[in-house]
Amino acid sequence: MKQHPTRRAVVLAGAGTAAAVVLPASAARAAPTDLQPYASYWYPDSLPSGSPGPGITWRSLKEWRVEDDRDLAFNRASVPLAARFTPVPVNRTARRGQARIQSLVSFDHTAGNPSQGAATADYYALTHWAYLDELVFWGGSAGEGLILAPNAPIVDAAHRNGVPVLGTVFLPPTAWGGELRWTRDLVRRDSLGRFPLAAKLVEVAVAYGFDGWFLNAETDGGDAALGADMLAFVRDLTAHAKAAGLRVTWYDAMTTGGDVGWQGQLDDENKEFFASADSMFVDFRWSRATLASSGDLAGRLGRSRYELWAGVDVEANGWNTSVDWDAIVPRDRSHIVSYGLYRPEWTRNQLPAGRTPAQFHAADDRFWTGRSLDPSQPDTDGWRAPATVVADRATVDRLPFATSFNTGHGLRWYEGGRVTSTAEWNHLGLQDRLPGRRWVVRTGGRRPAVAFDFADAWRGGSSLLVDGDFDAPATVELYATRLSLSKSTVVELTHRADEGTVKVELAIALRQPARPGDPVPYTYLPAGTLHAGRSGWTTSTLRLNSLSGTARSLGVRLTAQGSVKWRLGALAVRDGAATPPAAPARARITDSATGAAGTSLRFAWDRAPAAVRHYELHRVLPDKSRRFVGGTCGTAFFVPGVTPQGAERSARFEIRAVGELYTASAPVSVVHPW
Repeated sequence: MKQHPTRRAVVLAGAGTAAAVVLPASAARAAPTDLQPYASYWYPDSLPSGSPGPGITWRSLKEWRVEDDRDLAFNRASVPLAARFTPVPVNRTARRGQARIQSLVSFDHTAGNPSQGAATADYYALTHWAYLDELVFWGGSAGEGLILAPNAPIVDAAHRNGVPVLGTVFLPPTAWGGELRWTRDLVRRDSLGRFPLAAKLVEVAVAYGFDGWFLNAETDGGDAALGADMLAFVRDLTAHAKAAGLRVTWYDAMTTGGDVGWQGQLDDENKEFFASADSMFVDFRWSRATLASSGDLAGRLGRSRYELWAGVDVEANGWNTSVDWDAIVPRDRSHIVSYGLYRPEWTRNQLPAGRTPAQFHAADDRFWTGRSLDPSQPDTDGWRAPATVVADRATVDRLPFATSFNTGHGLRWYEGGRVTSTAEWNHLGLQDRLPGRRWVVRTGGRRPAVAFDFADAWRGGSSLLVDGDFDAPATVELYATRLSLSKSTVVELTHRADEGTVKVELAIALRQPARPGDPVPYTYLPAGTLHAGRSGWTTSTLRLNSLSGTARSLGVRLTAQGSVKWRLGALAVRDGAATPPAAPARARITDSATGAAGTSLRFAWDRAPAAVRHYELHRVLPDKSRRFVGGTCGTAFFVPGVTPQGAERSARFEIRAVGELYTASAPVSVVHPW
């Protein structure tokens, strides 16, 4: 496996985030102290020789204690793993119950990866969760740390979409600075013959709220004794993991003989590791013959062939990567094995400097959906996009459901169609559940373009924009759902015409298509006619008392003539009124530090009772206006660079709990005296 890139400095700019208890001015530290929390990383036990580089902290996992982890509250994920269902595929090439997709992603460098987002929109904001079965938080390097715990925003976003997230244990090749002593540290037994670090890895995953570990042992020089110890370690880790509801994936590198062989297949050298874990990533050296034999061997071992991930390295060339797809997912017979995408963040990294969120999502849609940008019309070019191979999954199965098409990053922050922060931002934990099939458009005329747009929004950082020269009605499919309808069910569309005149209808289906690839059988309900320049954002409320049963799909039908730009800012489905959640309690500032850029503050509060989607923090300015400074699904938040506004004698913050329908609780105020 490839070495993780060396660390670069990460600067978290910006004016703020947050809320808590009144702290006396004397409690602020005179000397600048970096309170910024970062994603956690460790060595198994012994540390490298010398001193760490700037911004790097060397830590021993053996010495980690949950009660001593001062950043745990910032790194702990809060969203439970959602259940998923599989609707009838939108095309005839995507399969159900066969190959699955794993994705190994480096969201940032090992050290200096902010726990809760940052003040930039330039971020790999993964949104195509519908095609993923496992996300690996990839990273690690000999000079920074080898064991990485995923940061909370990524886990929260993945869990909202039913995708488990694994941390990484990376024991690098000696050519990249790996030392065999770190492997021996990992598998060392205590005086009772137990594996302390196996138990510690499970404890970390449970404390942080993620779903298990990806084990990648590539340090060469081992012997049969070390191989036996590693196998026993994996068995012990998997046993502890299963008891805690976690999973373990093994990477095809070390063999049971203790050497590093990169088999490129499941064979006698690594089958015991596969048998001891939940799945195995097959190294990139695979061939058509080795994958076929691997699938057969998995069956003889009593395991599914789809628990093998054939590595597909897209780090350098993305959709231009040459892949023998028929060796993995042939079109004319059953899939051979599953596959693991290595470094699909290429879709962001390959863009030039100055890239925008819109450019990133255009590239990411091309990667996951294919050149057609419509999964109902799969491409036949050399890139076999995931949407053409595996059936998508969804989690929209209960009321209330709401979305503002927020992708988890943006150039500004909007509330009710109004800008409440002009700062760039990213935080995947604030990402909505987004349409899984991007973008299915049914029309007998010219096809309009559909995309996330960052120039304006109703809430969050983005909205859905349909832009085209219409000569026939166009139905844009949005969500596969399993929503039970009642006489009180209401659907709300918050939308706007930016150009032209457009008749809007809600598209709702009470049954699925009979066969994969067939059109969804929609019923259409009028949602108004919008005219550009005559009104701003409009919320159309539609009562569904004429319909009963289960809503299987939601979309919109647009009818217009000529050039139209129509923007959808929010969609909500509910029974009865939207009730605000209760407020959080015991809000407080837990630490502060003042430096050249201003004062950094750490906030904490007690979770509000009942269901809360996330918490939002605003600063109340001297003119009584509110500025959005951040949000989180957890109960702690960090705010950098706070400075006095005008002649104010203290900075006032408000914390609100936000419900599934984006109703907000009463605020809890916190003051920091200057």
